[in-house]
Amino acid sequence: MHIHAASRGQSVNHRTALVLRFSLAATLVYVAVTFIAGLRAHSLALLSEAGHNLSDALALLLSLVAVYFQSRPTDHARTFGYQRAGVIAAFVNAATLVVISLWIAFTALHRLYAPVAVQPRLMMIVAAAGVAMNGAIALLLWGVAHDVNLRSTFLHMAGDTLSTAAVIVGGLAILLTGRNWIDPVLSLLIAAFILWSSIGIVLETLNILLEGAPRGLSCSQIRAAMEAVEGVIDVHDLHVWSLGSRSRALACHVTIADIPPSASAAILTRLNKMLRKQFKISHTTIQFENTDCGTLDGCVAPPEELDDEHEHNHDHAH
Repeated sequence: MHIHAASRGQSVNHRTALVLRFSLAATLVYVAVTFIAGLRAHSLALLSEAGHNLSDALALLLSLVAVYFQSRPTDHARTFGYQRAGVIAAFVNAATLVVISLWIAFTALHRLYAPVAVQPRLMMIVAAAGVAMNGAIALLLWGVAHDVNLRSTFLHMAGDTLSTAAVIVGGLAILLTGRNWIDPVLSLLIAAFILWSSIGIVLETLNILLEGAPRGLSCSQIRAAMEAVEGVIDVHDLHVWSLGSRSRALACHVTIADIPPSASAAILTRLNKMLRKQFKISHTTIQFENTDCGTLDGCVAPPEELDDEHEHNHDHAH
């Protein structure tokens, strides 16, 4: 079963890497074409589009590097592997989106007070190419966006698709009405959408990096479910956190009766089965004991305050 799971994971990583490589190559080609066209046409709009898509290329590259590190096995220095690599990449990508949205909003507000004549036909031609490319990449990423790293990259490309589609609408409206203020107003709406979607990723990744409880999980609910398991008297010193965006871990002390290890093994099995089924927690470290901790808070008092007679019966489950 472990062999099948590992091969399935390698297949998913391989497919994801292929999608990211293709997306990165297509984005770099688009950046080069728009940059060269902008220089020849002396168009600031085209040069800005090239710079904007260069940030997408960096986001794709960052996600590709993170996927590579996530696929690496554990070692003596990284006992949990590189599961946090994707979380870090997602945080950087989402934080970049926040900065980009604020920059778009600032530029749009400036243009409302100091209108700039735009070339609507050129806007629409460049935007149409951008919608086709960014939309295709966003669809490809949607099919593999199973963790927070790829979701953040998908948001990058989906945001670009939306913004370039809005440019087409804006270009058409300007062409028909001659009102240049339509362009900055559309930019403000796009900036608000990008900011709203990226802040959620920032908060989620910060929670993982700060080892907060996974979203949707309550320590009180987990404790109550564990104490309902047959043979469990009390659960304390409970810690729950995320190793990555899709991997959860738990460590705690569990008070049980003074029974032989062979009998406590059945309790451990029931606890792990319940935790996997109800809370999707597969990595656990459960310490059994048959006496009260006798310390101030969850067995964390200084060593010199511990009673010499206080002993723990360790039983770890991985």
